[in-house]
Amino acid sequence: MTSSTTIADPAEALSLGRRIMILIAVMLGSTLYATTLLIASTLLPQMQGAMSATQDEIAWVMTFNILATAVVTPMTGWMVARFGRRNVMVWSIFAFSVTTLLCGAAESLEMLVLWRILQGGLGAPVIPLSQTILLDSFPKRQAGMVTSIFGMAVVIGPVIGPTVGSLLAELHSWRWAFYMVVPVGLASFIGLRLTLPKDAPTGRTALDWTGFLSLSLSIACVQLMLSRGQRLDWFESEEVVIEALVAALAFYVFIAHSLTSQAPFLNLRLLLDRNYALGLVLVAIYGMLNFTPMVLLPPLLQQHAGFPDSIIGEVIAARGVGASIGFFLAIFIGKVDPRIGLIGGFGVQVLSGLWLMSLDLNVDVATLMANSMLQGIAVGVIWVPLTLATFATIDARYLAEGTAVYHLLRNIGSSFFISLCVAEIVRATGTNYGRMVEMVSPFNEALSLPWVMGGWTMDSTAGLARIAREINRQAAMIGYLNAFGLYTLASALAVPAILFVAGKARARNA
Repeated sequence: MTSSTTIADPAEALSLGRRIMILIAVMLGSTLYATTLLIASTLLPQMQGAMSATQDEIAWVMTFNILATAVVTPMTGWMVARFGRRNVMVWSIFAFSVTTLLCGAAESLEMLVLWRILQGGLGAPVIPLSQTILLDSFPKRQAGMVTSIFGMAVVIGPVIGPTVGSLLAELHSWRWAFYMVVPVGLASFIGLRLTLPKDAPTGRTALDWTGFLSLSLSIACVQLMLSRGQRLDWFESEEVVIEALVAALAFYVFIAHSLTSQAPFLNLRLLLDRNYALGLVLVAIYGMLNFTPMVLLPPLLQQHAGFPDSIIGEVIAARGVGASIGFFLAIFIGKVDPRIGLIGGFGVQVLSGLWLMSLDLNVDVATLMANSMLQGIAVGVIWVPLTLATFATIDARYLAEGTAVYHLLRNIGSSFFISLCVAEIVRATGTNYGRMVEMVSPFNEALSLPWVMGGWTMDSTAGLARIAREINRQAAMIGYLNAFGLYTLASALAVPAILFVAGKARARNA
């Protein structure tokens, strides 16, 4: 009886102090990714100026980081089997901390993007491993309590991080917002290395390198095409054409190989399950909506509305507060049909999008924080019922593969949609600026009326420069409103798909 109990629940062998240390170290490490992502979003305007980058170029700091995380996350199972769970977790935290330090020290846009890619890729295993390690380190009777504590820490981190990071950026520079994360990462590294029990690599999981490399190449080429297309005039550019051809060819290789291989990198046959297939569509839309406002709002607020970094950090932090409220609401909503929570959550996203579309450059902080909190509530409400509905009918033996694809599409949706929105802002700003400046001319009789021009004047170079700046602000605002319109449309498109999700489906027996 004693041996069977030990085998069933090996966590009993760990002392209480060691379990608490593991809990603290894991919570510190797991909150780093979300916190760093939100901090980076508030720093985009400062980094853009420091790196002399355009808006679409500085967005690479976010998109390629998310993309690297998306590509590497499905490799977690193989890495754990090859190197052991303790080694993967500990050294992922260490590598994440080092690359965060290098992000703060970067002297060029190219180096900053490179370190952000490595930061996302090397830190990717931390998220899927965190909760697994905690559940294995505590007795099963304490699983609910541990999950709640862990969930609270994950939610609080994104609230505190942007606020403190933006304050440091305003007092010193954007680099210090990255530097402040490093001690936390190193503390997590030391704690995990000292407390996590050693485990031997199993070496039994083989990685399908053909599937992994072809998918990674396809995704990377599509991301490059979306990121550079607007500046290079899309398919008028030889580079964009080559990227599109390589992406198509690599994706064809991935699909053909996945359908014919006995052990593919991602099992496409899972798409035959209706709930799972619809869940992937919805989680891709969820990803599209999750980070996009956090990337678009900081440049708009600082460069065109004149907000300081500290205020922008508070606006982003309000989203974290809303997410906390949303997660608590999801606990009660989860007791009923998950479709109710999904429709409610995406419906709130639509409302927040319509609200964003009504803003102008005279918007006040209270309105921005209220809208950001509303977005956070929607994000928190959607996640739990979406996960429950997606995996309700998947056999237990396919959960690992299914979860990998689930998180992959969430991150890809974020990366691709951010690039599309930024491209639309750049396009609309240039187009509308060109149209509006045509109207500023001595031959426009309407401008000769004193109540039309007000304090503006075309009699001097300085006056024309002020008019040009104002036209650029208004043209950019139109671009942002178009991007918010895409955000609202994506939110609305999710609702019809939810209607086809099976309600209280039971999981099939393994």
